[in-house]
Amino acid sequence: MPIDPEIARKKLEALKETLEQESGLSDEARQTVELDQQAVGRLSRMDALQAQAMAQAQERKRQADIIRIDMALRRLAEDEYGYCSECGEEILAARLEIDPMAERCVNCA
Repeated sequence: MPIDPEIARKKLEALKETLEQESGLSDEARQTVELDQQAVGRLSRMDALQAQAMAQAQERKRQADIIRIDMALRRLAEDEYGYCSECGEEILAARLEIDPMAERCVNCA
């Protein structure tokens, strides 16, 4: 295995915890924007809608990463972590250091 499984597990769990905390912190930014014409001008409403859309996109990315982390943790538990899901070759440790969720080698990616 190209990387110590315990180190990988701790890194993945820490990353998941960070993403879950960020998700909780950004909850308010993803809420429905109130369109009170008396309270804010047209540009302010547009800015609020744009900020909401960006926060929702970031949340979708976070949730996708959490799913990838869960898949990597499952591969760790099944002793398949660090091996390409397509060709079965070992994934370079440097690649896993950059992206601990990587499931494919550089050639297959």
